[in-house]
Amino acid sequence: MVTVHSFVFNPFQENTYILFDETKECAIIDPGCYDDNERAELVSFIENQKLKPVKLLNTHCHIDHVFGNKFISEKYKLGLEINKNDLPVLKSLMQVAKMYSLNAEESTEPSNFIREGDTVKFGNSSFDILFTPGHSPGSICFVNKDQKFIIGGDVLFYGSIGRTDLPGGNHATLINSIKTKLFALADDYVVHSGHGPSTNIGFERKNNPFLT
Repeated sequence: MVTVHSFVFNPFQENTYILFDETKECAIIDPGCYDDNERAELVSFIENQKLKPVKLLNTHCHIDHVFGNKFISEKYKLGLEINKNDLPVLKSLMQVAKMYSLNAEESTEPSNFIREGDTVKFGNSSFDILFTPGHSPGSICFVNKDQKFIIGGDVLFYGSIGRTDLPGGNHATLINSIKTKLFALADDYVVHSGHGPSTNIGFERKNNPFLT
């Protein structure tokens, strides 16, 4: 059974996720740890839980979701896995950091590109990949069908959707991604978003003002 643990990191209040199961293998998704204190908090949790990181994954590559890529990659000797369409976004990291007057390290280069239809596995757990562009050109969601939950990045939020005014964003594309990919899932699927509280497909299908 997968345990989902989240941290709220960096000036953008981004949700970083650690997923692990009974094997103690874990996946780190969207490490937004920005400073030494946040990096220490993440490492302390991993050590206290006696976890073994085996996957470093990005739902997408906007700055707030990748601050910790290099740190995690080097500390745990992990390759980075993203969707190829977000590679230009990843490569713009230092330019964007300069725009916001924020400190950042160049992200590690991806070692593997994830596509829709792929399955990501760690321990006894597996996740299907949905390609859900619109917020960014390479946004993907990780779907666990056994426990009916999604790690969705910035595609869908509680009562809202991801912004589409950043480079590579497109409002119509995002709406289509949500309605054809996420809303194809059952109402009881929980969505763990990249910011703010979790929600579920049924609530958003009925109440989200951007989608009703």
